[in-house]
Amino acid sequence: MNTKTMIMAALMAAPAPALAGGIGGETTDDVLQLTPWAAVIALKASGIDSRHEWPRLAATAAASMAVSAGVAYTLKHTVSEQRPDGSDDHSFPSGHATIAFAGATVLHKEFGKVSPWISVAGYSVATLTAADRVMRDRHHWYDVAAGAAIGILSTELCYFVGGKLLKDKGVAVAFNGRGFDVAINIR
Repeated sequence: MNTKTMIMAALMAAPAPALAGGIGGETTDDVLQLTPWAAVIALKASGIDSRHEWPRLAATAAASMAVSAGVAYTLKHTVSEQRPDGSDDHSFPSGHATIAFAGATVLHKEFGKVSPWISVAGYSVATLTAADRVMRDRHHWYDVAAGAAIGILSTELCYFVGGKLLKDKGVAVAFNGRGFDVAINIR
């Protein structure tokens, strides 16, 4: 079994614990939304070539997570769309779909050139996350479609802006015990 095949098997098996009880379990979507993000870290940590080195990858991924989650959270508390199950009025957009598709887009941008199947796996898990939210009556189809769009577009924006701001600049990321420090060398 070659390295790429092992990577793909690991990516596809990553959500297996959440799916053991079948789609629709209480934590299925919580695990699935983070699976593309975990795959980014696992692939990079295992030494697979990516588009950027650790500091730049961490800075861009953090920006993607912050922007996409910020947009989704703001819309959830601005647009009062009731969930199909009637539990609250924070249905639009789907935060789970936003986070899953943002992670899948980071996975695609960083590792898509290694193998297109990495991108397929990431977007498949993100799609499964979105479908699970609709099947469980937590969201309407348009909530997850909007969440997917927010996740993808926010990540694309972060890569575009990061490319403009950080081109030929040094980026350093360090853990300080309470959080992460990011330093950018601008000359």
